[in-house]
Amino acid sequence: MAYPNLPELDSITSYKPKMPLRVFSADNMLIAEFGEERRNVVRFKDIPEIMKKAVLAIEDDRFYEHGGVDYQGITRAAVHNLTGGAKQGASTITQQVARNFFLSSEQTFKRKIYEILLAWKIEQNLSKDQILEIYMNQIYLGQRAYGFSSAAQIYFGKDLKDVTIAEAAMLAGLPKAPSAYNPVANPKRATVRQQYILQRMRNLGYITEAQYEQAKNEELITKTNSNEFGIHAEYVAEMARQLVYEQFKEETYTRGLNVYTTITKSDQDTAYLSLRRGVMDYEKRHGYRGPEAIITIPEGKEAAEDAIEKELAEHTDSDDLQVAMVLEATPKLVRAVLSSGEEIRIEDTGLTFAASGLSVKTPANKRIQRGAVIRVVLEGKSWSITQMPEVQSAFVAANTTDGAIRALVGGFDYNLNKFNHVTQAWRQPGSSFKPFIYSASLEKGLSPSTIINDEPISFDAGQTGGQAWEPKNYDGKYEGPMTMRRGLTKSKNMISIRILHKIGAKYGQEYTNRFGFLPEKNPPYLTLALGAGAVTPLQMAGAYAVFANGGYKVNPYLISKITDSNGQVLVQTKPDMAGDEANRVIDERNAFLMDSMMRDVVKMGTATKALVLKRPDIAGKTGTTNDSFDAWFAGYQSKVVGIAWIGFDQPRNLGNKETGGGLALPIWIGYMQKTLKDFPIEERPVPKGIIAVDGDYYYAENPPGSGVSSLAPPISVIEE
Repeated sequence: MAYPNLPELDSITSYKPKMPLRVFSADNMLIAEFGEERRNVVRFKDIPEIMKKAVLAIEDDRFYEHGGVDYQGITRAAVHNLTGGAKQGASTITQQVARNFFLSSEQTFKRKIYEILLAWKIEQNLSKDQILEIYMNQIYLGQRAYGFSSAAQIYFGKDLKDVTIAEAAMLAGLPKAPSAYNPVANPKRATVRQQYILQRMRNLGYITEAQYEQAKNEELITKTNSNEFGIHAEYVAEMARQLVYEQFKEETYTRGLNVYTTITKSDQDTAYLSLRRGVMDYEKRHGYRGPEAIITIPEGKEAAEDAIEKELAEHTDSDDLQVAMVLEATPKLVRAVLSSGEEIRIEDTGLTFAASGLSVKTPANKRIQRGAVIRVVLEGKSWSITQMPEVQSAFVAANTTDGAIRALVGGFDYNLNKFNHVTQAWRQPGSSFKPFIYSASLEKGLSPSTIINDEPISFDAGQTGGQAWEPKNYDGKYEGPMTMRRGLTKSKNMISIRILHKIGAKYGQEYTNRFGFLPEKNPPYLTLALGAGAVTPLQMAGAYAVFANGGYKVNPYLISKITDSNGQVLVQTKPDMAGDEANRVIDERNAFLMDSMMRDVVKMGTATKALVLKRPDIAGKTGTTNDSFDAWFAGYQSKVVGIAWIGFDQPRNLGNKETGGGLALPIWIGYMQKTLKDFPIEERPVPKGIIAVDGDYYYAENPPGSGVSSLAPPISVIEE
């Protein structure tokens, strides 16, 4: 059978855990473990039968009967859901293996089809025991633990072979939502799920009634000294794992490798919190969409509690965004119960965001009512209704001197979407790409004071390489002749288009390649002036660092060194350094002029919100694509560059008046506000070969009156 565009299975089949791959921050905080904690390999035959049974009971009790997709389970879940029972899923263990290692968790039809095809491919190439062994060794179980053996050590401080039935059931509850069912951090909710799994094990005949009663009443003692796990760096951990595997292949999980990354706890925590705050601020502006689910709570206390527990178990907490079941709802008061069993009251300002969901005019399927599953957040001492965001985001920060990544957040919640938007999301940069076109123009005789006409312009199909094009400014307003500096400050589309038309699109593309952009992703058409190509946030970090460090290309890197289990250094990264002339890609004077213009973007342009930082040494550029599918802010201080992006995975309009300055810039500010507090304000020295005349800077060889002083119609392209 042919499997078009499906990934190879090497990264799954080559997984042979013997000793853990451990990933650390730069300040020695343990971020993640991949594989067994001790030397013995947890082969299928060595995994306790009770652990296997606990996993099968809750995840896939027909695992050994289906061919990768459980059609009987799908039918049963569909009927159960349609008849108003607790929502049931139908993904098999094989499908989860496919999803966890190759696909995002986004619920789209295309993604589901790929998941099914990949599950079939896995089933045809591996035995059932092999698939289950892979699942039980690689699945993420919270607290930076991957695999049940590591989880047994982290949560209970014991080898997997020694876990009791009660402990096995507790561990088996983790894959669904590692954070929500963490027995250390969320014991009440974890116990609810554990009890349900024990019931399943009894009902399926995996344990006897006597074993069930004993396990149900067993008091679990968890290992609470887990302060070593204190960083939200799941995307970093997975990036590190992939990078190590590229070099060490099958030895990645067998040698006890220790990977030391460049991120620090302080920077990473700041970036994580700032990104989530920025995303939730966007959600608040765009209104309440309605409950995540609505069930009919049965009569009778015991039946009601059982239905509530089972339904809440199907929904995952996302850090402070907790799931709750509504018990009573009026426009002035909502009573709800958390998965822990705690009852809460939401009133006054806590209802403001979801007021539309409490209106009798709202359709029943969007209304907050008894049986509705909602999201709540504790703000101070009061609860408020919120919702899970649909929009995604990314943030990355790096040192400008050597490219060391200081913080990286690849999305809103790794457990819900493993797609790393920092490294994998190819998006249009919009206006945040304009500085590279401006930089190119400086080498063609233009200067910050060159006068350019901000008036509408049109091109026929022959000029664009496609179809006729009549671009517009974002706000639809035109100011006539202005300096190039003002054109960048105000992000005028007409200015950057005229600049690229003047210097030539081919030259512009070739010039921007030196910043690390791929020519095939950014074709040489005039639309390049508006950032109509494709870049990743990580590429943007490396590119903007060039302006910050005086013209040197430093490549962002994540791993500083790798050691074996004895501490022997196996790999030591030797990064490209700013100051090494071999790494120079633009003239120091060019970087200085671009920095000067982008400082004005902050002082008086589209990024004035950053003035709250009270630093004259920051610069950057907002970015909003013409269709408002993507919002960016790319900015820096001389030592640190940061890139923030917001958009939907399936690109769509972010909303009227949603811009990079309003969406992405606050995330950048949130990070820089804390990070830069220990950085002294730096005065950028004026390089040799730069002259100042009438308040602006020029190349010494292009003083006022020489070079290109004005771009006025007709526009002629400079011959190359």
